[in-house]
Amino acid sequence: MFTATTVSWDRLRSDLTLRNELFIDGAWVRGSGEELTLVSPRDGQELTRIVSASAADVDRAVASARSAFDSGVWAGLAPRDRGQRLIAFAQHIADHAEELALTITLEMGKPLRQAYETELRAVVNSFRWYGEAIDKVLDETPSTAPDSLALVTREPAGVVGAVVPWNFPLTMAAWKLAPALAAGNSVVLKPDEHTSASALRLAELAFEAGIPAGVFNVVPGFGAVAGQALGLHPDVDVITFTGSTAVGRKFLEYAAQSNGKRVWPELGGKTASLVLDDADFVKAVEASAHGCFYNQGQMCTAASRLLVPRHRLHEALEIAGRIAALQRPADPLDLDAPMGSLVSSQHLDRVAGFVERAEASGSDLIAGGSEANAVIEGGSYFAPVVVNATRESEIARQEVFGPVLSVIAFDSLDEAIEIANETEFGLAATLWTTDLKNAHLVSRRLRAGIVWVNCFEEGDMTVPFGGVKSSGFGRDKSLHAIDKFTDLKTTWIDLS
Repeated sequence: MFTATTVSWDRLRSDLTLRNELFIDGAWVRGSGEELTLVSPRDGQELTRIVSASAADVDRAVASARSAFDSGVWAGLAPRDRGQRLIAFAQHIADHAEELALTITLEMGKPLRQAYETELRAVVNSFRWYGEAIDKVLDETPSTAPDSLALVTREPAGVVGAVVPWNFPLTMAAWKLAPALAAGNSVVLKPDEHTSASALRLAELAFEAGIPAGVFNVVPGFGAVAGQALGLHPDVDVITFTGSTAVGRKFLEYAAQSNGKRVWPELGGKTASLVLDDADFVKAVEASAHGCFYNQGQMCTAASRLLVPRHRLHEALEIAGRIAALQRPADPLDLDAPMGSLVSSQHLDRVAGFVERAEASGSDLIAGGSEANAVIEGGSYFAPVVVNATRESEIARQEVFGPVLSVIAFDSLDEAIEIANETEFGLAATLWTTDLKNAHLVSRRLRAGIVWVNCFEEGDMTVPFGGVKSSGFGRDKSLHAIDKFTDLKTTWIDLS
């Protein structure tokens, strides 16, 4: 399973059909909003057009979700029964992983091998894990006096609005859908405008796998319309969001303006990869560069800041530049492509703008840039860039969300930790050291929700994912994610 070389991709591509409607209450529904055109960043060609969700369409989807929830058709099932259906859904995804991976690649430019072998594997694992875990989440019976009985039970919150980004469109969706559904909620998913087709197919597969009508709805649309309508809706109980800090703050505002719904934001990042002098230096720099360039740098955890001792700065630049030269963008449908395209021409311009301003301000560019834009005519390609940056520079402080690595020199351990912590973000950090004492003490001083030591982007479904500061306070993955979608109820029984 999930070996890309065993799939007949050309034949699959010729047979691929993308849906262009909304999925509400177990059926395809034509939207009533503005037309949304899906364009492939691979070659700039149109994939399909969707009549997007209006506020009225969102209201219809929320009403469907509420009706399904109140009926008990899903929330009323025993946790084990819900879990078994999620496990069946996971298998159904695995059975259709090839078309989902191909759709993702065409939508957002991710290399096909990565879409299939990494993203779809993660999606399947997420639904399977929560399906297996949900009947092990236990309620509580606190110790009380002999003439009373106290019960603390976890109940599904109700209707969950999930708003997800384009960089890992189905992984991010699964991280939110799986725990929300496992807990018994109904969900309305608003995918990003660039990656709506894969989300629509996911909903169809859920219905085919036995998830009842109304429990999982998808409303493709524009953030300022469909996203806002979901955030302001008085009958949505929880919003879970992954995206930019600016939009995350808007959802907090929407909650305050409506029913005070809970909002769980997982926002941007500017990961510092801190390499101490005692570390395996080559391994650390190579892993950090790969960690910055993976998925075309379009990751909130991208290791976009490489912090090295000043006397090893030039060595770090040379190693990172070598990795950048190897990570040349190519046709994402090529199974050997190390990188694909950026998600859109607009995003390409944004990333290139950061690099141009850095160069204009005097920063040295070691490798990469826009000379790779024409891998395929009309595509949005950008070669990895390594920048000899200062800690104060824009490119070292703002989230570029592209394959741009800023290498920054430090003179002491305290300065390195200060640099690592000085951006507004606090999602992830990486520490490279062979000193066990430093591994513990420095990790504690790094202000991040995730710290990797002598590795990058490691972990599994048992550990939470999320940050601090402007990276938000939402947590995906692990049993902790279930807490976002449940309410605690206390029942006190007088036995006297």
